[in-house]
Amino acid sequence: MTPTTAKRTVTPRRLPNHELRPREHLTEREVEKLIEAAKKNRNGQRDAAIILICFRHGLRASEVCELQWSDVEFETATLHLRRAKNGATATHPLLGDELRGLRALKREINSPFIFVSERGAPFTVSGLQKLVERAGIEAKLPFKVHPHMLRHATGYVLANRGTDTRTLQSYLGHRSIQSTVRYTELAPGRFKNLWK
Repeated sequence: MTPTTAKRTVTPRRLPNHELRPREHLTEREVEKLIEAAKKNRNGQRDAAIILICFRHGLRASEVCELQWSDVEFETATLHLRRAKNGATATHPLLGDELRGLRALKREINSPFIFVSERGAPFTVSGLQKLVERAGIEAKLPFKVHPHMLRHATGYVLANRGTDTRTLQSYLGHRSIQSTVRYTELAPGRFKNLWK
């Protein structure tokens, strides 16, 4: 075979994110729709709780899958987080709806991990991806949804509420402020009172 007649294989090129969906974050209302859709699943309590916890604490998929009951203090309503990507560890407050969801799960689960599969194994990143994608379809969102959009939603929602960049950086566990600035740069709330 000569070089000109040899078969060439070409690796398919993945489309850029902006061609797959209009944006990389969800709005707070879209997150609420995801949670409502997840509640209708066979494991609705777990599925709604995992989406809520991901969103409220800006967790990466691997971080939420690794959460254990030892990370939750019900008495003080706190959640201890170990961040991936060399992110800073943190302790976040838990709100009432999160505590209620976690208490309900605790009664059902006999595992050191908070979120487990039907077989009792720790939830996986791919399992979470499938869960969020299905919830997005069920919620009739007009684009494909993935778990990291929940983390971005946290950043955008808090930036729009006026959270300062350093606090947001610490809350999301970013090592570099450059990772955090993206949320404040696109927050429409910063232009709100320019024309009074």
